[in-house]
Amino acid sequence: MTGFASLPDLALRTLGGSVISASDESFAAKENLLNPWAPRFSPGTFGAKGQEYDGWETARRRPGEDGELGHDWAIVRLGLPGVIHGVVVDTAWFKGNYPPHASVEACAVPGHPSAAEVAGASWTEIVPRSPLKGDTEHSFPVDVPRRFTHVRLNIFPDGGVARLRVHGEAVPDPRLLTGLTVDLAALENGARVLSCSDEFYSSPANMLFPGTARDQSEGWETARRRGPGNDWAIVRLAAPGIVRLAEIDTSNLRFNAPAQVSLSGIDARSGDLEDPGAWHELLGRTRVQPDGRHRFRLDTATVPPEVTHVRVDIHPDGGLARLRLFGDLSAGGERLLAARWDDLT
Repeated sequence: MTGFASLPDLALRTLGGSVISASDESFAAKENLLNPWAPRFSPGTFGAKGQEYDGWETARRRPGEDGELGHDWAIVRLGLPGVIHGVVVDTAWFKGNYPPHASVEACAVPGHPSAAEVAGASWTEIVPRSPLKGDTEHSFPVDVPRRFTHVRLNIFPDGGVARLRVHGEAVPDPRLLTGLTVDLAALENGARVLSCSDEFYSSPANMLFPGTARDQSEGWETARRRGPGNDWAIVRLAAPGIVRLAEIDTSNLRFNAPAQVSLSGIDARSGDLEDPGAWHELLGRTRVQPDGRHRFRLDTATVPPEVTHVRVDIHPDGGLARLRLFGDLSAGGERLLAARWDDLT
């Protein structure tokens, strides 16, 4: 993936996203908007409400007593509040019942608000009213440098949308991270994978998801390597910090786990990511077993006190279900998170 689509989907159900309210869901449930899989369709599957769709579909609107037609909407709580760089409105399989236009708004509401409180918040338009086609994935870049917690999809006047994807960068509340031991590699804390050698079967970003992987598809898996070398991925940490404990999880990878894993770190503020000599070993090549969690306490006395990026090498290939890098934010890391919070809120 390129462009904003390479960034995490902040609204994804598996990242904690939820459709908290909608104007109507007569034909198909609003929750389908955030399903992690590609939209599915089986023709001729009719239920009491008509053809079944893997998406959100509203009833046909009719003018009210005031003669106004109105429009339908759905409000989504982002699983990862953050800066939105792009939105995808996918009308897959909706060919004669898609909405001709859509727009997207966003808001930021602190704490754990109710649906009514969110609906009454101050909203900012991030995607203007735009034309849609049937059975099509529509991508809309967003350039609003603010942290948002919720989005509202508006469809004009009614119809069906299969998926809503909200790509961006997570911006955690620094008050929940400072002074604590945290997972510096967690997507929800603001970490992300910058690059990798191979993602043939699945994305390395999956390693940073919360919770445990339910099957192989929810981790990172590379193709079978036939030549020399090994596979790798580079993770930008949530903020500069000291990694004290690494967890390497090969759950569900019974016949395709790597034989060995190693970790190296760098402080990119003083070193070049492209310079192999600037990286320092955090964990030497270490044997791992299939389908299991492995924990390694790192010797912080022999490694650089502060890193901004970690490279995980798997030897020679295979996959990892999860990568956890527990440690502490440095003083500089805490200041960086606080400054970013102030800039975006």
